Amino acid sequence: MGVRVRAASPERVELAAPLAPNINHHETLFGGSGAAIATLSAWTLAHIRLRHAGVRARLVIQRNAMSYDEPIDGDFVAVCEQPHPDEWGRFMKMLERRSRGRVTLTARLLYAGRPAASFEGDFVALKD
Repeated sequence: MGVRVRAASPERVELAAPLAPNINHHETLFGGSGAAIATLSAWTLAHIRLRHAGVRARLVIQRNAMSYDEPIDGDFVAVCEQPHPDEWGRFMKMLERRSRGRVTLTARLLYAGRPAASFEGDFVALKD
């Protein structure tokens, strides 16, 4: 898939990917590749935030939805930014209280500097 990490912090994850290994028969981004890279950006953000907080947990995706607003016919970027502090706080409290928590994260695929697709996914953390 050719994914490269451009930025990875508890506030923001940005992954860049070339079109060539992710192309479909219309010479645009294959939807499965776009969904996988968007998922990876969100999973990475949650993973980094958990590690930053000193929490050891297995992190899995439970549900996701992807919406493509325009064709992507070149290299693109997946961006996931931190959720609202209240949402993350509820997730962390649930994880501490029940050793399991769920948080919804969103990511965007940017093409030529503009949003071209959006991702929303529920991630579940299970404390080790």
